[in-house]
Amino acid sequence: MERQFITYVLIMLIWGWASSNGEAEHMKYKDPNRPLNARIKDLMNRMSLEEKIGQMVQIERSVASAMVMKKHFIGSVLSGGGSVPAKRASSKRWMKMVNELQRGSLSTRLGIPLIYGIDAVHGHNNAYRATIFPHNIGLGATRDPKLVKKIGAATALEVRATGIHYVFAPCVAVCRDPRWGRCYESYSEDHKIVQAMTEIIPGLQGDIPPNSRKGIPFVAGKTKVAACAKHYVGDGGTRKGINANNTMLSWHELLSIHMPPYDSSIIKGVSTIMVSYSSFNGHKMHGNRPLVTHFLKNTLRFRGFVISDMMGLDWITTPAHANYSYSIQAGIHAGIDMVMVPFNYTEFIHGLMVMAKKGVIPMHRINDAVKRILRVKFVMGLFEHPFADQSLADKLGNQEHKKLAREAVRKSLVLLKNGKSQGKPSLPLNKRRTKILVAGSHAHNLGYQCGGWTIEWQGLDGNNFTTGTTILTAIKRTVDPTTKVIYKKNPSARYVKSKKFSYAIVVVGEHPYAETNGDSLNLTLPQPGPSTIKRVCISVKCVVVLVSGRPVVIKPYLPLMDALVAAWLPGSEGQGVADVLFGDYGFTGKLPITWFKTVDQLPMNVGDPHYDPLFPLGFGLTTKPVKADK
Repeated sequence: MERQFITYVLIMLIWGWASSNGEAEHMKYKDPNRPLNARIKDLMNRMSLEEKIGQMVQIERSVASAMVMKKHFIGSVLSGGGSVPAKRASSKRWMKMVNELQRGSLSTRLGIPLIYGIDAVHGHNNAYRATIFPHNIGLGATRDPKLVKKIGAATALEVRATGIHYVFAPCVAVCRDPRWGRCYESYSEDHKIVQAMTEIIPGLQGDIPPNSRKGIPFVAGKTKVAACAKHYVGDGGTRKGINANNTMLSWHELLSIHMPPYDSSIIKGVSTIMVSYSSFNGHKMHGNRPLVTHFLKNTLRFRGFVISDMMGLDWITTPAHANYSYSIQAGIHAGIDMVMVPFNYTEFIHGLMVMAKKGVIPMHRINDAVKRILRVKFVMGLFEHPFADQSLADKLGNQEHKKLAREAVRKSLVLLKNGKSQGKPSLPLNKRRTKILVAGSHAHNLGYQCGGWTIEWQGLDGNNFTTGTTILTAIKRTVDPTTKVIYKKNPSARYVKSKKFSYAIVVVGEHPYAETNGDSLNLTLPQPGPSTIKRVCISVKCVVVLVSGRPVVIKPYLPLMDALVAAWLPGSEGQGVADVLFGDYGFTGKLPITWFKTVDQLPMNVGDPHYDPLFPLGFGLTTKPVKADK
C-alpha cells in the first residue's frame, strides 16, 4: 500500500511538472527569457482582429476607465495638456489612476498592458511640484548635450514617479522661422545643434546596448521611459511659420535640414516617432506614405511605432473630420501605427474594423502596426512590471533635479549687450548697493517664466499653480542683506528718477502660449514691456532680462539699455538667472537661433543671401565669475 502511495505521488509530481511546463510553452509571450521576436509572434498569433485594432488606439484619460480598457482592448492612454487626475494631484494620486486603468487592461483575455503617455516637454510639466526645466530653445543655447542627457534622466524619473511610462518628447524640430508658435520647443535653427541635443533620448530611455541594431527601440528599466521624437517631418519649416501649415522645400532641402535629427534619434534607440500636422509640398504628413513608410520605416529602418498627433487623422481633410473614413484609410495606409484619437474612439475602432474586414486596409498593415507597438511594450518590460513603482513617489520635484534645472538656466542665458560703451561692462552687477529697482511684468510671475506647456496646455499667469523661484525672489536672495530691493511692475519715469536707484533690472517678455496660439506675424514685445523699458532705462542704468520663447523685435529699444540678457523660458528655477547677473557664474550661452532686425527679413537663416541679423546664430558675450563684489 505504501509503495502504491509513493508511486501515486511521483505520478502526480510528474504530471504537475509537465502541465506547468506545457503552460509555459503554451504562453511564450509571458516568458521574459524568450527571444523578443518569439514573444511578439506568439502573442500576435493569439490575437483577434478586435484585440489588434484595440492596441492601435490611444484615448484621453478623461474618457478612459478600467471597463473601457477591457471592453475595447485599448492599447494606450494619454494625458493631454492640463489633463490631470485632480488639481494639484500627488504622485500617489497619479499612480492610483494609472494602476486602475492598467488593471482593466490586464483583465483582458491576453492581459496586454497599456502604455500611458504624456507631454513632458520641459520636465514633467503637467504635474504639480515637478521640476520645470528651461524650454528647448534655452537648452539649445547651452550647447551642452551632456547636461541635456541629465535632464532627460531626471525627467524620466519624475514621470515614473507618477506611474507613467511614455513621454511625447523630445521635439526635434528645426525652427527656421521664429514666427512659429512652437519655436521654443525647438533646440535650434541649425540641425547640427538639434542633432547634438538628441542626447536627451538616452537620458530618457537609457543608453542602448553595445552592437544594438539600428532602429530597434530601447528602454532600460523601471526608472526610464519610452521617448518620442516629433513632429515628423518639416514642422519647423512651414510657410511664414504658421503652425501645421505647408513646408515647401526640395527633397534635398528636406533631407539636409529637417531629417537629420530623426536619423540621430533612431540611432539612439528612440521608441516612437510622432507625425506632424503639417504638410510637405501640399501633402499632409499624416497621409504621407512615401515619407512615413518608405523613408522612415524602410530607409531609416525605424522599428519602433509611429504615432499620430492629437486628432491628427481628423486634420487630413479640410475641414477636419469631413470624411473620417477616408482619414482612417489614408492615415493607416501611410504607416501610422498608433492613433491618438483621443475622444471618439468607438468611431475609429468601428471604421478601421470595417475596412480591415473588407480588405480596404490589408492585414499585413494592421500586423505591422501591432508588432511595433508590442515590441516597445516588451522592450520596456511592461509585461513583467505593469504597475507603478511606489518607491519612486518622492522623486517628483526632488532637490537634485532642481539644482540641475538651476544649472541649465545659468548655461542657457545669452548676453546680447554689456555696456553702452566699449570697455565699460554693466555686468556682473554689484550685490552691495543702497537701493535697486526691479521692474517688469515678468519679474515676479512663475507662469510667465515657465511659458506654455506648464500645468495647463497654454501655460498660466501667476505664482500659485506650482512651486518654484521667481526672478525677483532670486534677486532678493542673492544681493547683500543691506541692499534694499524695490519692486514696481511698471513704474513711471518720474518715480524712477526720484528714488535715486543704483541700477534697475527690468524683466519683460512674452506671455505664455502653445502651438497655433503662439503664431505671430509681427513678433512685437507685448505691452507694457516696451513702456517699462523706456520709462526705466531713460532714468537709470538698466539691465533688461528678456523672457521669451524666441527672438522678438528689440532693436528700437536696444540703445536705451545698458545690458540685455536673453533668458528664454527658464522654468521654475529663477535662481539661475540671479546666479549669473550678479557674477557667481559667468555668461556662456550662445544664440541657438538668428536674432533678426525686423520681421520683414524673415525667414532668415545662416547661409541665406540676405543674412543681415541684429545678432547672428552663435552670438553671445561672455563674462567671468567674480569672487567678491566690485
